Amino acid sequence: MLFLLNYNPDQFMNYEDFIIPPKYIKTEKWQFGSQLKDELPEAGIALLWVSDYRGAGESAEMLDFTPVRRQLYQLSGLDFEVPVHDFGDLISGKTREDTSYILQEILSSCHYKKTIPVVIGGSNDLSFSVYSALNFHHKNISYTQISDRISLDTEGTEVTENNFLSKIFSSKNFSINKYHHLGYQKHLNEVETIKLMNEVDFDVMRLAEMMNRPDKAEPFLRTTDMVTVNCDAVESMSDCFSIHPQVNGLNRREICAIMKEIGLGRNLKSVGIFNVVADSGNILNEQLLAQMIWYLIEGINIRKSHPEEREFETFWVIIDDSQYAFRRDVFSNLWYFGNSESIEEWLPCTIDDYENAKRGILSSRLLKFLHH
Repeated sequence: MLFLLNYNPDQFMNYEDFIIPPKYIKTEKWQFGSQLKDELPEAGIALLWVSDYRGAGESAEMLDFTPVRRQLYQLSGLDFEVPVHDFGDLISGKTREDTSYILQEILSSCHYKKTIPVVIGGSNDLSFSVYSALNFHHKNISYTQISDRISLDTEGTEVTENNFLSKIFSSKNFSINKYHHLGYQKHLNEVETIKLMNEVDFDVMRLAEMMNRPDKAEPFLRTTDMVTVNCDAVESMSDCFSIHPQVNGLNRREICAIMKEIGLGRNLKSVGIFNVVADSGNILNEQLLAQMIWYLIEGINIRKSHPEEREFETFWVIIDDSQYAFRRDVFSNLWYFGNSESIEEWLPCTIDDYENAKRGILSSRLLKFLHH
């Protein structure tokens, strides 16, 4: 495992040694590409494109992300105010460990500036690198992964897409507070793995629960620090969108809606989009990846515009002589559950949870929260 050196933010890395800058793409003034910043901004967003798929048994040859960038750059800039910088394409290291090391260093430079890094491309095991970099700066991290599979393999010393989650959970150097796993497909996973996740109080949500209802994923994204999206959780159609394509998965509208919810998360500090086939040559896949990134950025911009001061309405529900408090954020219309006076101790929930409680039904998630 690789961990960060004592990085000095005043001694900036020479990124030219590790990154190929993006090619020039002509854009209009109203388009997103014309708003990009030349330097890494404070409290902004940074895009980094990665070609190393060796953790999934694939190659590390440099990919040309220009077609995806073109689709992204030519989307509307709307009234985005959060500054965005495109680092360019990370040059893969001689080994996976080399790639992981330099990736962590670059991400660390973002965290020092309180800028949200968005890693695009590479295999899902790079989630370990994203987590390592964030853990260097923050403790008690809440991590949400969107993936069709839950792999807790413990074999091997090198980090792979099959064992990276076990290495995060077992590392003495890491501080994980909560873990949520969204979009798993029951027919692709071992029953014992799902049981284990429930036994250790990690939240897991099946794809079937999210279909046509991406809002059901929102409570798990509202306060998370880090989100990684395994594109195997997105359905592939005529051409493969991910390196392990699945006929079932989140559809195009659902994944874009979820990306926006990720951006709206008030604690979001790091994002990864992995296992995507970035050079498929399929314009629809290029548009989808570009729009996933765009909706993420839109969500971050909307969240930054929310007022700092928050006002809540409290609704009490009585079930079997016990009373339970549900809170509604007046500005955002988001719901919480809990009797504490501190919002940090409330459980993000949905209006459906409140409506069901009025009918005398508390979900298993709310009951687990009460008995935690």
